Amino acid sequence: MLKRRRAPAPEWVTPQIDDLLATIVDLESVAGAQRFFRDLCTIPELQTLAARWEVVKLLDQGVPYAEIAERTGASTATITRINTWRRYGTGGYRMQLDRRKARSR
Repeated sequence: MLKRRRAPAPEWVTPQIDDLLATIVDLESVAGAQRFFRDLCTIPELQTLAARWEVVKLLDQGVPYAEIAERTGASTATITRINTWRRYGTGGYRMQLDRRKARSR
């Protein structure tokens, strides 16, 4: 029987990134995540991440680019890039959108 080989990590995944992501996965609550991310990031960095996630959710709802730009302050170039990854990326956006929808039912 052949053993399946584990696919190599993408080039962007360094040991430091892996450690950071494992640390994030270990966070047990929103309150814990708030504490960790506030120590890790500046407020503008957190706002940028939150705005990008808002763009993902609005794109998933079919909101037009112009309205998303107005509501979030994101440029249409950023919205286009996010939408490209949402549609053709690794599936991470879709995975989390589906999980959030399932939890809200």
